[in-house]
Amino acid sequence: MSLRLSCLFALFSVTAFAQQVTLPLPRLLTVMPMGGQAGQSLEVTVTGENVEDVTELTFSTPKITAKPVAGVTNKFIVSIAPDAQVGVYDARVMSRLGASSSRAFSVNNLPEVVRTKANNTLETALPLAVGSICNATMTKRAVDFYSFQGVKGQAVAIDCAAVGIDSRLTPVLILADGKGADLKVNRTGGMIDFTPPSDGTYVIKVSDLTYQGGERHFYRLALQKGPAEPQPHTQMVSAMSWPPAGLAVNAAAKEAEPNNKDAQKITLPCDISGAFFPAADVDTYEFTAKKGETWWVEVGSERLGLNTDPFVLVQQVKDGKLTDVAELYDIAPPMKVTSNGYSYDGPPYDAGSPDVMGKFEVKEDGTYRMQVRDLFGGTRSDPHNVYRLLVRQATPDFALAAWAVHMTLRNGDRASLSKPMSLRQGDARAFEVAVQRRDGFDGEIEISMEGLPPGVSASGLKIGKGKTYGHLILTADEKAPRGFSLAKITGKAVIDGKEVMRPVRLASMEWPVKDAKGEIPAPRLMADIPVSVTDSEQAPLSITLAENKVFEAKAGDTLKIPLKLAWRNEFNGTSIKVKAYGEGFSAIKEFDIPLKAATHELALNLAELKLAPGDYTFALQSLGICKYRYNPAAVPLAEAEQKKAEQLLAAAAAEAKKLAATDAEAAKKAAEKQKQAEAAMTAASTRMKSVTTAANPTDTVEILISQPIRVSVKPAAVATASK
Repeated sequence: MSLRLSCLFALFSVTAFAQQVTLPLPRLLTVMPMGGQAGQSLEVTVTGENVEDVTELTFSTPKITAKPVAGVTNKFIVSIAPDAQVGVYDARVMSRLGASSSRAFSVNNLPEVVRTKANNTLETALPLAVGSICNATMTKRAVDFYSFQGVKGQAVAIDCAAVGIDSRLTPVLILADGKGADLKVNRTGGMIDFTPPSDGTYVIKVSDLTYQGGERHFYRLALQKGPAEPQPHTQMVSAMSWPPAGLAVNAAAKEAEPNNKDAQKITLPCDISGAFFPAADVDTYEFTAKKGETWWVEVGSERLGLNTDPFVLVQQVKDGKLTDVAELYDIAPPMKVTSNGYSYDGPPYDAGSPDVMGKFEVKEDGTYRMQVRDLFGGTRSDPHNVYRLLVRQATPDFALAAWAVHMTLRNGDRASLSKPMSLRQGDARAFEVAVQRRDGFDGEIEISMEGLPPGVSASGLKIGKGKTYGHLILTADEKAPRGFSLAKITGKAVIDGKEVMRPVRLASMEWPVKDAKGEIPAPRLMADIPVSVTDSEQAPLSITLAENKVFEAKAGDTLKIPLKLAWRNEFNGTSIKVKAYGEGFSAIKEFDIPLKAATHELALNLAELKLAPGDYTFALQSLGICKYRYNPAAVPLAEAEQKKAEQLLAAAAAEAKKLAATDAEAAKKAAEKQKQAEAAMTAASTRMKSVTTAANPTDTVEILISQPIRVSVKPAAVATASK
């Protein structure tokens, strides 16, 4: 689980509102428009926080490129290749502090428009062509109106993408007639399928469920010829375990309706695609099985991005009666998820799923039935709620996801839930790596990372036998040059005598959450793993080894490891309290390191830790409150800008005064020049105040991680009897 530093709990909770939680990280907040058509070039405007000196806008595919608009801040011309695949990609910017967090950017093959003026009444409804997408932001406390020309008998599909493209909008979609009278409503973010009964004008109304709005409540409204598929969307964290390795793109078989009461005959193993449609649909499959067989059942539906809750009931058919054999429900999260949505009693990420992954054992030869249903589907009738049913003999395997460690303070680090892998020089970042074990696999998993920028290294702390998570430590050298790369994280295990490697998906929050009472964190999987290091700042504290080597000791001995500490900021208190991450080392008793101590000797009692012979890697972890100054280098620049503005204003004022009683036309131009100089002076003063305030020391709670420590435990010496 995340940091459990209860001893610091009272201190931090008392002073929480006077503190900043975690050092600032660069975050991309909005991209407008939030998508485009393949083969199109469009102007895009980005906004963010902690993203000064933006130099690049990059994407998770080489099929999308961007160039800055000359002379304009935070605007880019984005070009989408004609052969770019329909989908959602990650956009990010490069800034002073490195690579920002990601924001979804969609690609489609339909023509696109951007709403540029208000359309909050029936009379101002924006006309849309069937077969197009409109990009817009939701108007607060209002409804956005659109109109289209329907043709009798020609079906259309209306889809409002929001939740699946990182928007904070919870869309309500209403289809109305030309006079605004409601015909169909969808409040769950799904599609409206509609076949016009007559030619004429029809109206689409879009609003937020609670009438919120603003630049973060963006959406893409698609009006397509029906039937149509929903727009592409990002993947939830639960999707980390789907699909199983080697699964074919398409299922080998399809369900054959009606199969509610008349069971569809199948043979095991099987791979079947179906749909929870119509409402209250129960798909029943019948098969024969032999005593002693064990079959593993997996259903993929919620992990496909659908609001479903699959359930499987296995029954034996005997003498005309049905006897329950197994009930298969949700996939349990590998780590206990936080109860409050953001931190202190667990990670705010749920790698479990309402989907099914379980097994049943056959006690006697005979005929069996399997019922598949959606526990949410009693009243819903949506053909898009599909599923994939897999029944197989044991195929042991695993799937992995990683996310940045978060604080267990009661106030959490809500404002920093989205944590890009953007490192300062001398920085170290810890990531939890969660594993979903499949079909009984319980072996050890080695975590590794490659493709890192120069000066950055990573060490995976082993996921132990049967354990559900481990850690990955990412470290930047104190002299690491500014850099960026797309990295890859993998997990390696031995299954049935063969080495198996699986990718690790990175998860993060869509938004920083600053108000836990009014905002719900929204985690998702990232499209790739960007890693950057900045040379504009250094970490407040680095804990490193006095000698970078593998430390050796015999089982039962006491091992002493000398540490070096580089303190770069002032810290509150007299010491920091330190514990450890790592299989076998999490039992290290908490200890203190005095503030400003240049060295510290870590003594490990291997007998108390009960470590078996073998090779280990662990890292130390702590929390500290440091005095942090944001971008102090900007202060002298702003001061120089302000002085220059003062000089220009003084010159313009003198010129205007000189010409005031002479040439009227010249005096008018001079007065206008003075007005422009006054505006520039106001802007320079505002910037000076802003950067000075930001550069003032602020108490900041930060997670402090050491350089990974490698230990090799040798077998204890065997005593020999004297002759």
